[in-house]
Amino acid sequence: MVEYGAGASTKTRILLDHLAAPAGYVPIDVSEDFLLQTADGLRRDYPDLPVHPIVGDFMIRLGLPAEATGRPVGFFPGSTIGNLDDDSIDAFMRAARALLGESGQFVIGVDLRKSPDILIPAYDDAAGVTATFNLNLLTRINRELDANFDLAAFAHRAIWNDDKSRIEMHLESRIDQQVTIAEDRFSFNKGETIHTENSRKFDLEALSQQISRAGWQTSRVWRDTRSYFAVILLDAV
Repeated sequence: MVEYGAGASTKTRILLDHLAAPAGYVPIDVSEDFLLQTADGLRRDYPDLPVHPIVGDFMIRLGLPAEATGRPVGFFPGSTIGNLDDDSIDAFMRAARALLGESGQFVIGVDLRKSPDILIPAYDDAAGVTATFNLNLLTRINRELDANFDLAAFAHRAIWNDDKSRIEMHLESRIDQQVTIAEDRFSFNKGETIHTENSRKFDLEALSQQISRAGWQTSRVWRDTRSYFAVILLDAV
């Protein structure tokens, strides 16, 4: 099993607990220290599972470790594909096809299109969790780039862009203001926003047609009872 953007491999453990004698696990992540710590934890908890971590950007073409054996199955859970634009999806799916090979399979999580009345509260929750996450970008810029953003002068906004089928996260300036980052100065008008992130919501038929051009065909689809989310099994062609 080859996991793209493995992180802490929390979801992976759920899957590993239900697999019969997997030949090995190949987690891919850009954070070397965190990846190696996660790999050590998996080796400790799954002593019979060969673990072969790859430090790298999964958006580029990589090679499997020589020690990895068996039929490769890619694993891309959650809905991270929703952070990619069409060109990036094409490049990613082609790179995965090259890595996993002629007999490869791929399991991908996809967030599906749904009403903005459902999406907006999910990305602008009453507890303010997403707002804190979004505003943390300014905290990091202040800390790492010697800036002076006043977090209280910006508000989190979640906007549904129907034409592009995505939730957009913005930080909106509450006032007319100026901010310095190192030696550069930036002016913001009241109501002006910093566009920080996108989260796309997919139509399954359109997505299947797109990834078919990268050498994959949809073999099976699982949905939740409300069709909010889907897990897709792809076969290489």
